[in-house]
Amino acid sequence: MVVDPLFIVGTIVCLVSVVLCVGAAVLKHGPNDLTILSAAAVELFLLVYGVAAIIRQVGGEGVAGEPWEFWGYLFTALLVPVGAVWWSLMDRSRWSNLVLGAVGITVFVMLFRMEQIWDGVIPA
Repeated sequence: MVVDPLFIVGTIVCLVSVVLCVGAAVLKHGPNDLTILSAAAVELFLLVYGVAAIIRQVGGEGVAGEPWEFWGYLFTALLVPVGAVWWSLMDRSRWSNLVLGAVGITVFVMLFRMEQIWDGVIPA
C-alpha cells in the first residue's frame, strides 16, 4: 500500500494546528488569529482533499470501500473546524484553544479512516 501524498500533507497540517492551539492554551492565551487560522488551514486542506477525491473518481480511480462512507466522513470532517471556530468566537477563554486543538486530532483520525476506505482496508 502506497501512502497518498495528500494524507502526508493533511497529517502535517493537522499536527501544526494541534501544536499551535494547545501551545496557546498552555500559555494561557485566548483564541487569536494564529489559532483560528490554523483551524481554517485544516478546513482549507479538507476542501482541497475533497476536490482531489472528485478528480480521482472522475479520472477512473474509484473508492475501494463504500463511497457513501468516504463522502460521509469527508462532509462530517468539513463541519468540525467550522464548529470549533464558531465555539472560539463565542467563548474567548483559553479553553477554546483546546477545542481548536481538537480539530487537528479529530480530522487526522477521520482522514486516516478516509484513506482506509479509499484503499479498501478493513479495520480489525
